[in-house]
Amino acid sequence: MEQTRFRVEGMDCASCAAKIDKAVRRVSGVEDVSVSVAASTMTVRHNPSHDLPLSVQQQVKQLGYSASVLSATEQPHTHTHVEASSCCTGDHDHHDHAEHRHEHAADHAHGAQIDLHSHNHAATTGPWWASSKAKLTFYSLAALALAYGIGHILPAYQGWIFTAALLVGLIPIARRAFMAARFGTIFSIEMLMTIAAVGAVVIGAQEEAATVVVLFLIGELLEGMAATKARASIQSLASLVPKIALLEDGASTREIPADALAVGNVIMVRPGDRIPADGIILSGESAIDEAPVTGESTPVRKGPDATVFAGTVNADSVLRIRVTAAATDNTIARIIRLVEEAQESKAPTERFIDRFSTYYTPGVVLIAALVAVAPPLLAGGDWAEWIYKGLAILLIGCPCALVISTPAAIAASLSAGARRGLLLKGGAVLERLGKINTVCFDKTGTLTEGKPVVTDVVAFSTDTAKVLRLSAALEAGSNHPLAKAILDKAAREGLSVSQASEAKAVGGKGVLGTFEGMSLFLGSPNAAEEQAGLDDGQRSTISRLHADGKTVSVLVIDGVVAGALAMRDEPREDAIAALRTLQNMGVETLMLTGDNNQTAKAIGADLGIDVRAELLPQDKQHIVAQLQGRGRIVAKVGDGINDAPALAAADIGIAMGGGTDVALETADAAILHGRVSDVPEMILLSKRTMRNIGQNITVALGLKAVFLVTTLLGITGLWPAIMADTGATVLVTLNALRLLRA
Repeated sequence: MEQTRFRVEGMDCASCAAKIDKAVRRVSGVEDVSVSVAASTMTVRHNPSHDLPLSVQQQVKQLGYSASVLSATEQPHTHTHVEASSCCTGDHDHHDHAEHRHEHAADHAHGAQIDLHSHNHAATTGPWWASSKAKLTFYSLAALALAYGIGHILPAYQGWIFTAALLVGLIPIARRAFMAARFGTIFSIEMLMTIAAVGAVVIGAQEEAATVVVLFLIGELLEGMAATKARASIQSLASLVPKIALLEDGASTREIPADALAVGNVIMVRPGDRIPADGIILSGESAIDEAPVTGESTPVRKGPDATVFAGTVNADSVLRIRVTAAATDNTIARIIRLVEEAQESKAPTERFIDRFSTYYTPGVVLIAALVAVAPPLLAGGDWAEWIYKGLAILLIGCPCALVISTPAAIAASLSAGARRGLLLKGGAVLERLGKINTVCFDKTGTLTEGKPVVTDVVAFSTDTAKVLRLSAALEAGSNHPLAKAILDKAAREGLSVSQASEAKAVGGKGVLGTFEGMSLFLGSPNAAEEQAGLDDGQRSTISRLHADGKTVSVLVIDGVVAGALAMRDEPREDAIAALRTLQNMGVETLMLTGDNNQTAKAIGADLGIDVRAELLPQDKQHIVAQLQGRGRIVAKVGDGINDAPALAAADIGIAMGGGTDVALETADAAILHGRVSDVPEMILLSKRTMRNIGQNITVALGLKAVFLVTTLLGITGLWPAIMADTGATVLVTLNALRLLRA
């Protein structure tokens, strides 16, 4: 099977998506279809065929929309996630995070736009008032106003005048209804609208029928505007990347389009400019404002060898950067692509409502028919009165608001999360996150920074500044992580460091050299014991540092123990607060690490978290399975590589990453910026989303129930009925859009 992804123009409601889904499934060779209203995309799983994408485009075009095949870089990166396998059965024990199929399809031209009178679902790009949907609404409104004016002048012809006004809007609606019915969607909102309008004309309610059509078109226009706003939320990220880049060309620089940059190019970024591509800093040091991409509020100081993202802002110094990703594959492009793909996958609640609506709509039609004919036949009721009530119930029963209630909320939450650096792979992941009651964390690079820092400088026979300066002199020029920690500490203390002469490493022991006439050695306590011997006080100090999970290097000057430096991979700044937040939410936390027990216990004590240490990858997986066996719903947070077995076994796998391919593409969810606090934020986002969905369903069904009763009692008629439907849809969509601010 291959997968091809399309951009669908003019699709802005649940009814649109349902019609397209059914129609495309009828194309020979199509196996599965996923449609996202929020992203305006459709992914089709099909048999290998060069002509099939064109057949799909033609099928969509006949419905009154246009579809175009997305470029190869925007085609789906297939993952088997919870929502694609076991979420409906409740079996969440296994996720396949390893399956990545990159299927590509040739580009086809955009489907030809269809004129105003064939449909009103043209592309929603540009101002809303310039769209064909808006034009049709304006024409229908003008025709209705004109009918009222002429009808007062020629009251004898009012019926014909309002019928003519009605036809301005009804003909396009009826065409869409019959095309949808032809391709499998018999009970579409357009079909219900057409039946109700024609029925109203038959019983002499032409004026009301024309008004109902105008209200329907206004409601659809409002739906389209709301859908466009939701769609623009994530697409607006693309505007963060500058259009122009300064490319190094020999000894000079020249401006080129940013999307023409290739991997390996060297670019210059001036202070105040946005970085035009993902890359690695070659020279320069500057504060980088990453808020647009990761949500990190505080600028991050970065220098040579640090990774930078497209769209972030260089604050104060010139940087030379080597490009590591082309424009179509930079961090922002991948975020947009991944969020759009995620919006195509349905959550369990959404799938349930879809199944419910397939029975609900025919049921409503049946009830409306019974209301229209049963009282006159069985009780001698007035035919016109009860047909009128039946037509109103037909409009009230449209499931648009109900069907859009879940996908609108999920799309808004996925977009809100992405703008904060929280990437969730679909509605099922978002829905299940709120049920998590146990979170298992990796240690290195997840709860900790992933690099050692000097925590203690201890002087035995000299002062601490000298111990640090001489140690840095020995390590100058080294790329070893411990050496970098010492040099960083010296830089923070403002010490001037020169490189020791004749410096060389002593295998498994340390480094020695000569500096300012002194013979220096820096190495492990055991090696220092061999070099100069340690007294009891020194051994006690070193043992205490070891007990805190720190690595100790001892400095020896001319055969005398001068001092020691203690280093440790320290917890992230927000780790303690984040773990406390999870615990206050009733979520159990656990550290699973392969590090030695002493170091892990020391970090765990600082963080206030239970620890399991000295674990192999399969041990972590086994612990996750044990927790699930006790009925716990488990999230595993790790780097996406070493923790792969545990990430796959967990109900939700969350990868911590700095925009790496692994962090973005392997787990169920990814935290773009390394904030532990984003884990409880993900869970809270899920809970807010589910509350919002509950509110939406209540509004959708509640309004229908109220107007159903008032219609049967004769209090309300056709136009309040259509307002109940379109009004509920708009209210539900606007309520979902509140999540964009989450």
